[in-house]
Amino acid sequence: MKKAGRILLLIIVGVIIIATFKFLWDTSRPEAPNYEIISPTWGNVYNTTTVTGNIEPRNETAVKPEISGTISTILKEVGQYVNKGDIIATVQKIPDAGEISAAEYRLQVANINLDQVAKEFDRQKYLYESEVLSKNDYEIIEARYYKAIEEKENAKDALEIAKTGTSRKSNTVNNTLVRSSSSGTILDIPVKKGDRVIHTNPFNEGTTVAVVANMNDLIFRGSIDESDIGKIWEGMPVSISVGAMPNETIDAVLEYIAPKGVKESGSVLYEIKAAIKVPKIPIRANYSANAEIVIDQVENIIKIPESSVEFNKNGSTYVYVLKSDNGKNQTFTKKAVEIGLYDGDYIEVKSGISLDDKIRGRKVEN
Repeated sequence: MKKAGRILLLIIVGVIIIATFKFLWDTSRPEAPNYEIISPTWGNVYNTTTVTGNIEPRNETAVKPEISGTISTILKEVGQYVNKGDIIATVQKIPDAGEISAAEYRLQVANINLDQVAKEFDRQKYLYESEVLSKNDYEIIEARYYKAIEEKENAKDALEIAKTGTSRKSNTVNNTLVRSSSSGTILDIPVKKGDRVIHTNPFNEGTTVAVVANMNDLIFRGSIDESDIGKIWEGMPVSISVGAMPNETIDAVLEYIAPKGVKESGSVLYEIKAAIKVPKIPIRANYSANAEIVIDQVENIIKIPESSVEFNKNGSTYVYVLKSDNGKNQTFTKKAVEIGLYDGDYIEVKSGISLDDKIRGRKVEN
């Protein structure tokens, strides 16, 4: 009886030890990881390149004065729309000693010439009225007389323009008025009242009084890397996003690719321009922008997230296809796939899986 009790006790102790070891073994084993299950989808994959740049008017016109002097009044403000010929500012002329001296000399010569011609005209007129001079000869001296009078008036007018920049003889001559040479929006007025300005001459490009541009004719200007230059062409659609307009996308068309690149920081960059289809929302000049150009695309294909594809050392690719899932343990089958184009998020699957398959995605953290 005692022997049977010992055997029973040993059996109980053995069961306890085995159960303890099993418990410790089970608790020491890491839990089987769980993975996100992904279904392949049907869709498109686009490979794009992004170009940074700016939005700017196609043409900006620098308005310059016709005379040198000081700004006396500014009649327009930045942001206003002006038509060609509108007055933006006025200039008070600072007389130039050389110009005035030349104009005064011209007036003196005109006076001398007029005095001489007037005396001759009076003599010829007397002879004509005495029927000694022919009408033809009289008309010749008469024309010279009136021409001399006109030359004197022109010389007086030239002296007035040299002194003040305006002409009393003609209302159309007023060099003190700075007029816009094109229609558009004033982007900048870099001068203020009292500033000295210089007119354009062979030795100086002159002072810019205002910058005017047509804000309905805008372009995107940026630079693209040489690695992508062979994948784009003029006429391609371009999608432009502006940091100042986060919810807006602007359509454009690529219209220019520079034939020559510029080396910067070890890379060769080519300038590009895209004509913008101006949206209803106002756009300001020199907005920083990104242009997205689709350089390759595939449509109506099977695609999966790039993160679900794994690579062998030999370059082949594979995915893990779900075999079973009981809620706690997932089992997968390794399956080779042929991939194609990828866009940074999704990748094209040419063969290996179907839309009915379920594949392993990212690991789910508990």
